[in-house]
Amino acid sequence: MKLKSILLAAAVAAFAMPAVSQLSVYEDYDISEEVWLVTTIKVDSNMGDYYLEGLKSTWLEANKVAKELGQISDYKILGSAFPESGNFNMMLMIKFDSMADLGPSREDYEAFMAAWGAANEDANRETAKTYPELRKITGEYVLHELTFE
Repeated sequence: MKLKSILLAAAVAAFAMPAVSQLSVYEDYDISEEVWLVTTIKVDSNMGDYYLEGLKSTWLEANKVAKELGQISDYKILGSAFPESGNFNMMLMIKFDSMADLGPSREDYEAFMAAWGAANEDANRETAKTYPELRKITGEYVLHELTFE
C-alpha cells in the first residue's frame, strides 16, 4: 500500500511541475524590434461589407497617411474565411518600427493632422459613429514577431 502511495505521489508531482524550458531568447530565437498593434473584431452577420466600406474611408486612409509620413511601417486587414466562428472574424493590424513609436508624440500628431486635415477628421468621426452598430472589438494586442535560428 505504501509503494502505491509513493508511486502515485511521484506521478502527481511529475505532472504538477512546470516544464523546464530548453530554449533561450536571443540564442535560440529572436524577438523583433518591430511591433504589430492588432485589434480583433467581431463584425455582425451580413455587416462585413458595410464595415469595410467605413474602414476604407477612415482606418485605411489614415494609415496610408501615417505610412507616407513614416510614422508606421505597414498596415493590413485580415478577414476570416469562416466569419461566424470564433470570438472574432476580422483583424486590423498596424506595424511600428519599435515600441517607442507607440508612444505619444506632439510632432507626429501635428504632422499627421496637417496631412490628414480637418475635413477628413470630421468625416472620420461621422463614419465611426456607425461602427458600434456593426461590430464589437474583442481584443487589442501588441505583438512581436518571434524568429527561430
